[in-house]
Amino acid sequence: MEDKRYAVLIDSDNVSAKYITAILDEMTKYGIITYKRIYGDWTSNQASKWREELLANSITPIQQFSNTAGKNATDSALIIDAMDILYTGRVEGFCIVSSDSDFTKLASRLRESGMEVIGMGETKTPKSFKAACSVFTNLEILLEQDADKTKENISSKTIQEAIVEIITENENNGKKTGLGEVGSSLLKKYSDFDVRSYGYSSLSKFIEEMEDTFTLYKKETTILVGLKDDSLKREQLEEYIRECVRQSMGEGVDLASMGQKLHKKYPDFKVKEYGYSTLQKFVSQIQGIELIPESETVKRIVEKKSEGKETLIAQSKRMVLSKKRKTKGK
Repeated sequence: MEDKRYAVLIDSDNVSAKYITAILDEMTKYGIITYKRIYGDWTSNQASKWREELLANSITPIQQFSNTAGKNATDSALIIDAMDILYTGRVEGFCIVSSDSDFTKLASRLRESGMEVIGMGETKTPKSFKAACSVFTNLEILLEQDADKTKENISSKTIQEAIVEIITENENNGKKTGLGEVGSSLLKKYSDFDVRSYGYSSLSKFIEEMEDTFTLYKKETTILVGLKDDSLKREQLEEYIRECVRQSMGEGVDLASMGQKLHKKYPDFKVKEYGYSTLQKFVSQIQGIELIPESETVKRIVEKKSEGKETLIAQSKRMVLSKKRKTKGK
């Protein structure tokens, strides 16, 4: 299946130039950018910072003089271009970058035409525009995530994290990940990525060095990349949790305390690497133990009682109550 094609249209009046790298990086997750256009009055001092980014990121500036008070002229130019691009049939989606509610109707109209609309803007963006988009992304959050990822100096750790993301996304969709796909995805994300700058002659050699994280294997004529199987480590984690619960002598272990114990024994432990968003969900699937609530915020891990044992306890309680009733009757 081919990647979707997107038109990225930026309202320079309502978005700072500092976000451009994060914007383009985020769009690589959705597909290929075929149009990159930015709208504004490039004769004004306000647009000076954007002018520095246009050439570096191959963005086409669309000049719109402020013939009337306000910014409606810029908005109108972006809307007209969006509709023109829609009718060409050359894209499957749009990314509208603005913190202005004036594009709410445009987003709705594009979606009515079957387009996916990715909205990007600052926290101040009105809810109406956010709701009109298929997906809306907060630019402040993107900037925080992108702070340590510069195209001029990509660390091997950053590349490793990117490969993990590619493989995980494919696995969630029931797909295998080919070595060629990893290479093309990395180039889409980091246009100047070159494995030779890390001292390797090929991408396969580069990935092989990360043997603690990835594994390479061949299927027919294709080289596939997968995440290293952590099943043994997972079994160790589960057994450690069970052992802590057993040592509690029936009292159980507070969930938060269990988290501290895990991180102390396994400093690299991250529950998300095992497919769970929280420690609570990870613990809930372990056989032989269960979570019981002590309050709205506190949960305790205890040994799960077998059905037979629970039945004996219930019978004992009924016998005690029966004896108490007989004693009172006398």
